[in-house]
Amino acid sequence: MITSSLPRLKILLLSTSVGPLGSGLGGGVELTLHNIAQALTQRHHQVTIVAPAGSTCANFPIIQLPGNLQTTAQSAGRDAAIVLPPEAVLANMWDYARQVQADFDLLVNFAYDWLPFFLTPFFHRPIAHLVSMGSLMNAMDQIIGQVAERFPATIGVHTQAQAATFPFASKCRPLGNGFDLSLYQFYPQPQDYLGWVGRIAPEKGLEDAVAAAQLSGIPLKIWGVMQHPDYWEGILQQYPQAPIDYAGFLPTIELQEALGQSRALVMTPRWVEAFGNVAIEALACGVPVIAYERGGPAEIVQPGKTGWLVEPDNVSGLVSAIAQLDAIDRRVCRQQAEADYSLAAMADRLESWFSDILASDPE
Repeated sequence: MITSSLPRLKILLLSTSVGPLGSGLGGGVELTLHNIAQALTQRHHQVTIVAPAGSTCANFPIIQLPGNLQTTAQSAGRDAAIVLPPEAVLANMWDYARQVQADFDLLVNFAYDWLPFFLTPFFHRPIAHLVSMGSLMNAMDQIIGQVAERFPATIGVHTQAQAATFPFASKCRPLGNGFDLSLYQFYPQPQDYLGWVGRIAPEKGLEDAVAAAQLSGIPLKIWGVMQHPDYWEGILQQYPQAPIDYAGFLPTIELQEALGQSRALVMTPRWVEAFGNVAIEALACGVPVIAYERGGPAEIVQPGKTGWLVEPDNVSGLVSAIAQLDAIDRRVCRQQAEADYSLAAMADRLESWFSDILASDPE
């Protein structure tokens, strides 16, 4: 029996606004929101989700609102201006939250966008902000920092590495993440291919994984939303002989089956990944992780035990790590996921965070 350290709360989860839940456009935020909803529900908290129209999230009911999607911040640039399109779904979501806030004990923001932080002082219910990225834009750093200063304990992040990118790192609450490990089957014997999972976008550094596959001669299977087709075409032209297979975006059940049979997951981000959900998904299947020593994955992978960390942007380092995969015990990978990244462990961290926020709320 799972018990809660908090009284039963009514919690409103406000999704990312760059795409409908279930589309893959929201990247790891989509899985994070689903897992948090599940973890909180298991603790008997009442969860309501607000998201763009067209969203799906397992069996959870969703308040779906229309409107134009936000653009992603990854490639906006440090000095980019704040952008809100006409009839923005983000504005519609937060207008709805304003209207119904009295029905909830706490609101949780999943959008890495200026508007929810700006609106925080105007709400009479506390807002917990789970920041999904490291420092990318000056305007975002400024507004998040203001909220961190004025509303202590309300800024959550995934890792210390992510927090360290911000000037207000000491005011961030690292939360990791949690997963329904029953959905991930342990695969003791892999097939002869590597895996790569993520949005097909420049900041994910897919070309390095493709280069490593070509040099090692081991096939690479690729899964993820095709966000930048021109970038993908450029990779195909640069590495025409690489043994790669793009299989599109897969939901969790299908992904874990395909990924679980990989010899390893290769993670090659060009930027500071806040966490790296797919690293835990791989470990849960017994799949070692080879990752650049940059951002969240560097806090997840245990070198020599559950994978290898490689000097960032070093393809030869990836190839060397691939050659050492037989030294990894796949059972230890699964054990790490069970010990640190279960839904119960995540629920404990969330409830502690929420308790601190509610205790510091002046109302």
